[in-house]
Parts: sequence; structure tokens; C-alpha cells
Amino acid sequence: MKRAILLLTVITTLCSFSVSAQKSDYEYLYKNLPFKMPVISAPVFPDNEVSIKDFGGTGDGVTLNTQAFVKAMEALTAKGGGKLIVPAGVWFTGPIVLKSNINLHLEDRAIILFSPDKNLYPIIETSFEGLDTRRCQSPIWAKGQTNIAITGKGAIDGNGQYWRALKKDKVTDRQWKEATSKGGVFKRKDYWVPSAQFLHGDTISDMNIPKNLKTDAEWESIRDFLRPVMVSIQNCKNVLLQGVIFQNSPAWNLHPLMCENIIIDGIQARNPPYSQNGDALDLESCKNALIINSTFDAGDDGICIKSGKDEDGWKRNFPCENVIVNNCTVFRGHGGFVVGSEMSGGVRNISVTNCQFLGTDVGLRFKSKRGRGGVVENIYISNISMFDISTEPLLFDLYYGGKSAVETSDEGIQTPKVAVLPAVDKTTPVFKNIYIKDVVCSGAKRAMFFNGLPEKNIENINIENITVHADKGGEIVESENIKLKNIKITTEQGPALILKNVKNVDVDGFTGNENQVTVYDISGANSKNIAIKSPYGKEKLKTGKEVKNTVVKLSKVN
Repeated sequence: MKRAILLLTVITTLCSFSVSAQKSDYEYLYKNLPFKMPVISAPVFPDNEVSIKDFGGTGDGVTLNTQAFVKAMEALTAKGGGKLIVPAGVWFTGPIVLKSNINLHLEDRAIILFSPDKNLYPIIETSFEGLDTRRCQSPIWAKGQTNIAITGKGAIDGNGQYWRALKKDKVTDRQWKEATSKGGVFKRKDYWVPSAQFLHGDTISDMNIPKNLKTDAEWESIRDFLRPVMVSIQNCKNVLLQGVIFQNSPAWNLHPLMCENIIIDGIQARNPPYSQNGDALDLESCKNALIINSTFDAGDDGICIKSGKDEDGWKRNFPCENVIVNNCTVFRGHGGFVVGSEMSGGVRNISVTNCQFLGTDVGLRFKSKRGRGGVVENIYISNISMFDISTEPLLFDLYYGGKSAVETSDEGIQTPKVAVLPAVDKTTPVFKNIYIKDVVCSGAKRAMFFNGLPEKNIENINIENITVHADKGGEIVESENIKLKNIKITTEQGPALILKNVKNVDVDGFTGNENQVTVYDISGANSKNIAIKSPYGKEKLKTGKEVKNTVVKLSKVN
């Protein structure tokens, strides 16, 4: 009996040592994290190595290496996994399917270049734009695998120019002439697509999703249109993307979907600024994710959080949750950090810290629309620097219609009028409990914009220590329980802060331009309970005729 107890004690001690020995390199990210989230570590792989050269691979940029990658994966799998080494060179290939316990490792100056031959990419059941659909298989594809990685110092190029449409106003005359001289057809004189087959697919689609196709032959007839995301990782666990450049994708660049324990560390995800649907990273319905030390440069959203669209998202019922974004840079693109618009499964417990956005259309972008449903909550954002933002550093748009913020801004904000407000139900999107602090933005069109729904306001948004220089001031519409603390907005024209149909707003410490005629402009018959503490008196306050005297409590403080 004593021997059994002693043996059990030894086993327990060894197990405890084993757990403590597996200390994560990422524990520093969890200090003062405002929500509970398990500490995750990078996957560990068996000590086996093979080179793509061992299986007939040739890195001359011309030889097709599809079968060499297949054989190398099979050989490593037979050994229990390990590292598949891609040496320096240009490795031309069809799709690569990742397997469990394998680290696809690109050495310095190794480039994986995917073939533009669309027939190499079979049409499969998958998800795109948050909906269940069919697309061509992704150049890098994994589904239902455990312990997978893409690491190293090389680059992966999707040859996306052979797949994408092109808008004339997004490129130079020389780029336009070069692209359109290679064939293809015109949807409009200023909109070129790669083929008539692509145009047909575009014609029968809604937001890139083909409608009313029933047979395999019908899907094959629009193969050219079914451009895939470049890296699709679905239903996988313990995923690492580290050090590699991912560029020039046919559609979205990186798309982890319904994955658990994913680390994206020190990568570059980049697409040309004119790339249609060229998102850099779309993290969709994932649990426990780290996005750190990385740069994103895209033709669409930079770092985007999603969870499915409309009914498909409700049925999936898989929120995107427990995500840390730290020390990242986003260049250009429609948004720096983005939530939505496909967020029907919910988004919660997100931390974004120590990031910079340079030349993006929007800095922090939250978007959805009536009918989408989903709850976005517990979002914590701090220590953000922005420069040269085309529209707003902070945008909540609950009337998203598929256009970029720049396009919407140029056309004017469209807020549809309804005779009777819709009932609040599962189709109503909810944005609440969002905390943003320590943000500086130099150069924007408008300081901020909250465009909420009258039937379900944006609620409990807390903004603290924000400095923005913009052409126009901030505007908050159809929102409630809003706290603004230590806000400085300097504008070129108009009021510094516009409030319309807002409830329970607390402004504590707000400064604008010293010579500004109107600092606060408050309107809307539904506005109530607005308390403002600032250096300005009533002479800087403008209210609409419908706003009662009791709505605004103004305290002048130094």
C-alpha cells in the first residue's frame, strides 16, 4: 500500500513538473487581461525533417511541384509528423493540403508560388463571406487537423492577379492597360474581369456568393469566378503562422475558420491596394487566438473579426472569442482593426493593444446591419496610434451596405427611413460593452462616428484619453450609455461634438479649438440625460428646438 502511495506521489510530481515545464512564450500578453482566457503555447512537432527536394521537388519557378508536396506530406505523416523544409528557390505548385503534426517551414529566400491554372483547384464545399457555399480549393488548405504550422523566413504568393477583377479608378493608367491587354472582358468600361465565365458568375451572385446553382455542371460553368482565399484553415486545433510573408491572394489572404488555439506571430500579410476583397486577415468563429508582432497591408480590411453571416451564422452558433491583438501595424486597407460585418455568431472578449494604423480608410471599424443579429461585446482597445485616416479613426456603422467607408462618405451617409421600427429580436445586431482608451489620431476626415439603430442603440461605449485632429468633429447618433472622458478634438470646421438622439451620455473633460464658435451641437427628440463637464459654458452649446432645457446638464470646469 505504501509503495502504491509513493508511486502515485512520484507520478503526480512528474506530471506537475511536465505542466510547469511547458511554460508559454506568450504569458506576458495575459498580464492585466480584462477577461479570462487560457494561456496558449505554440504547437510542438516530432523531431523529423524532410526536404521537398527529397521527393523530386525543383525550385526553378517553372516545374510544377504539386505531387512533390503531396509525397513529402505523406512521408512525414507516416513518421508521425515533423518539419517539411522548403529551401531557397521558387517552388511553383498547385494546392498544398496541410496535415496534422506537420510544420511547413520556408527557409530564407524560399518562395512558394501558386499556379494560376484554375483547373488545379477543385470546387469544394466551404465558406466565404460568412456563408456556406462552394469555391475553388484554397492554395493552402487544412480541415480538421491538429498541430499544424507555417513558419520560417520565406514568402507565399497566390498569383492573385489571375483571379481578381479590377477597377480602373484604383490603379494607374499603365497598370490598367497592362491588365486589360491580357484578355478578359468588361463589366463596365471602368470595371474589368478576367473572363466571360467570371462575368457570368458575378452577374448571378449576391455579395460574391452565387445564387440558385443546383448541379455540379452549373458550378463548373463559373469556375473562374470562384476565387478562393489563399490560406484556409478550418476546424483545426493548435495552429501556428510565424515569420512568413503571405501575399497576393485571389480573395482574402488568411482565413482561420472555427479553429481553436491559433497563434499568428511576426508575419506579413499583404495585397495590392487595388485587390478586390483582398482582406489581409479574417479570423472567423475562432476561440483562443493571438495576433501579434505582425504587419498587414491590404486592399480591404486589415485585421478583421467575424463569426458567420445571417442564418448560416446563427446555425453555426460559434462566436469569435478570446482574442489578443498586440504590437501590429496596418497599412492602407478599409480598416485597421475591424469587427463585422459578418458577426451573426457573436464576438466577445477581444483585446487590442499597442497597434498603429497608417493610411487606412478607418482606424477602428465596427459594422453590421439590420437582419444580421449577433452580439459584439467585451471589446478592450488601448494604446493605438493613427495617421492619415481617410474617414474616421473610430466608426460604428449599423447601416453597412457592402461599400467601403470612403465610398459611403463620398456618397453621403444613407440612413433608411422606416414607417415602423422593426421589433428587437435575434436578427437585431447588438454592440455593447466596448472600452477604448489612449488613442491618438493625426489627420482624419471626421473625429468619430456612431451610427446606431433607433430600435436598438449602440450601448455602453467608453472612450477615454483620446486626441484627434480632423476636418470635422465627432458625431454620435442613436446611442446610449456613452462615456467620454478626457477627449480632445480639434477640427477645421463645425462643432467638435455632435450628439443626436442619444441617451445617458456623460462627457467629463472635453476640449476643442479655443476659437471654436460651437463646441457641442445637440439635437433629436429622443435625446435625454446628457451631462457635460468641460471648460466651456452655454455660449459654446447649440441645441435643436426639440431638445428640452432639462436634457443637457452643463458644468463649466477648468
